[in-house]
Amino acid sequence: MKYKIILSFMFAALFSAFLFTGSSDKPVVRSSSDAQAEAVTTASDTEVTGTETVTETETVTTAFTTTTAVTTTEPPEPPADHVMNAPDTVEVYTDITLEEFITERNVELKDGSAVLDTSEVGTFEVEVPYYYEGSEFSQILRYRVADTTKPLIINPGNNSYHKVNTAFDIQNYIGYADNYDANPVLTCEGEVDSDTVGSYPLVATVTDSSGNSVTWDLTVNVIEKAKTSADQIPRVDYSDFIRRYENDDVRFGIDVSAWQADIDFNAVRDAGCSFVMIRIGYYYSKITLDDYFRQNLKNAVNAGLDVGIYFYTTDRTEEGVREHVRWITEQLEGQKLTLPIAFDWEEFSHFQKYGMSIRDLNDVYAAFADEVTKQGYKPMLYSSKNFLNIIWSEKSKRLSPVWLAHYVKETNYEGDYAIWQASAYGRIPGINGDVDMDIQYLSQKLDG
Repeated sequence: MKYKIILSFMFAALFSAFLFTGSSDKPVVRSSSDAQAEAVTTASDTEVTGTETVTETETVTTAFTTTTAVTTTEPPEPPADHVMNAPDTVEVYTDITLEEFITERNVELKDGSAVLDTSEVGTFEVEVPYYYEGSEFSQILRYRVADTTKPLIINPGNNSYHKVNTAFDIQNYIGYADNYDANPVLTCEGEVDSDTVGSYPLVATVTDSSGNSVTWDLTVNVIEKAKTSADQIPRVDYSDFIRRYENDDVRFGIDVSAWQADIDFNAVRDAGCSFVMIRIGYYYSKITLDDYFRQNLKNAVNAGLDVGIYFYTTDRTEEGVREHVRWITEQLEGQKLTLPIAFDWEEFSHFQKYGMSIRDLNDVYAAFADEVTKQGYKPMLYSSKNFLNIIWSEKSKRLSPVWLAHYVKETNYEGDYAIWQASAYGRIPGINGDVDMDIQYLSQKLDG
């Protein structure tokens, strides 16, 4: 006799619940679509024979399906009443932050100190993150970078003199540069007959790649013999130099090269000189060690003078100037310096021949200063008042201390400078002939 018995095993259900909840009292949160796990045992064809009962069972298992609910929040729409206005056009190479660039706003900039990219001419976009009433948004601003600066005439060539019966090239008599264009174009109206003595008026125009131009008049004089003039420049005794400028914030020095030949640095020291800047070498088509550098360095150090060095160069690439800084440090052979290594670039009268822009030259100096620092020394920028004002950017002058050259009794240069080269016509015991005389300002740092 067969009985169908349907058995429900509560133990199986309880055991399954334990497996999925663990021993914690914290309930498992599930969605309403989750099925309960069950173990269903169906008894079928149960046969009882005497005292023996044989039960055939079939087990069916229903698997769990777990669904995780993900809630997404759409970003809030930018506020309709927010204000963020900026000029349409910015001059190339302008150092300007987003806070300075955005002239009108009623929002808080996430990073107002971020610098706007003005390194190229063209139309660009910048994404500006900002906060408004506690939420963060961003806005795309479009702007144009333009070059509206005229080329710079460094040497106008007024009343130039050219020897008769020799080839004439106007590029040898004038100098010009552009802030952006490495190769501005020169055109001239008028002719010069270099085989005939006389005065020849010309009209010169320099035009850059952005269409900016500058025009000026000049006269070229073709002559039989080059004019010379007598040296009437007065010389300045070093003791008088000290008396004129002495105060608690200064000390006095000189700068020297092979032009001064053999120097008695003990006599120089005894004359009141405290420091010396020594030329290590120069670079035109190749790099050359100053003939007196090693002798000057050794004798100046032995005399107890503080020593720095300078490098006269016509470098036009960042890679080239870095290589030359490494050459400089090789020549120093580990010698410590108490004063900086100065960068001396002076070939401005025919600047266009070097095929670089004013910005390019500033970048060359930045590479020089960076490499000098990497080599464990202190950089310095040497230049005259005129070129500090028209060639060297404020950024370059902030990179390191400035060594100012200005041959006047009282300089009116308005920028910062740590050393002033006040005269190229000094006379000091220990040197036979002229020497540059310098003043160091102790209140000005020499480590940048």
